[in-house]
Amino acid sequence: MIDFRSDTVTKPTKAMREAMKNAIVGDDVYGDDPTLNELEILAAKLLGKEKALFLPSGTMANQVAIMTHTQPGDEIILGQHCHIKNYEVGAASALSGVGYSLLDDHQGFLDHEALHNHIRGDNIHFPKTALICSETAHSLGVVAPLEKLKAIHHIAKKHNIPHHLDGARIFNAALSLGIEAKAIAQYADSIMFCLSKGLSSPIGSILVGDTEFIEKARKYRKMLGGGMRQAGVLAACGLISLSTMRHRLNNDHDNAAYLAEALNATKEFEIASNQRDINMVFVKSTLDMENYKAFMEKEGILLGGYKGAYMRLMTHNDIDKAAIDTFIEKTKAYLKTR
Repeated sequence: MIDFRSDTVTKPTKAMREAMKNAIVGDDVYGDDPTLNELEILAAKLLGKEKALFLPSGTMANQVAIMTHTQPGDEIILGQHCHIKNYEVGAASALSGVGYSLLDDHQGFLDHEALHNHIRGDNIHFPKTALICSETAHSLGVVAPLEKLKAIHHIAKKHNIPHHLDGARIFNAALSLGIEAKAIAQYADSIMFCLSKGLSSPIGSILVGDTEFIEKARKYRKMLGGGMRQAGVLAACGLISLSTMRHRLNNDHDNAAYLAEALNATKEFEIASNQRDINMVFVKSTLDMENYKAFMEKEGILLGGYKGAYMRLMTHNDIDKAAIDTFIEKTKAYLKTR
């Protein structure tokens, strides 16, 4: 199947499978898995932070970060379109007992002017503003300009509030901006990024921060059941993600541009050009999405991420230009049946 649903569907590479087989492992709860320790050291170095922590998923990593930064009854500031608020099952309120103060982030970042007004003062009636959460690359397909993150981080520092960055696709964001990931990470106190999306690992995300933060986060990871034993078999894939796969993300960005151009030439599709910073292609279509999806699935192509007239397509390591050409060919065949 040619799968455009997400870059989460990537299969581990042959090199990853071989590395899993040969990984030297220990018990990570005791801190003696050498392969996992190597991965965490590399991850911290790449993002310019003191320490890193491997977790099973990005959702768990974000939630551990929130638990580490906050206390029950606190309030966190985040975007109304962000992943933490919309796609993590309300976990921050359920697990950390925090409330949400929502800002408009449709441009892919929090407006730093509005941010001032959402920080709580010292009043007996108010919850404490304990954390500011940003996201880049945003799940809307947009990368925040570096100066916007800098402004948000400056406000956070001014008010002595930690700033957490959901950087699930931070290496895509860095590529889009033409900088290293650590240049983005410098404007956050903690950062989560995924190994299991465009970087093609089968499982895993990384949380980075200073030593005190990570040691506290390690305990919350254990509380949530994320303390793994011989996790070096997974870390072996993560090492390949960081040493090799992050350097090929430009292929995914180029293929997304190729896909967008091909769809734009078809009158039934309208590309959201303001959401084209990374490997996502958002389109508006006049097609009946359910019928279109069913037809394409019979032709060996999986589509997802659609709501009403809108659909998201994603390129990744298992999608090349030939796959895109096949997708366009099958789409034209579907249009002939209408």
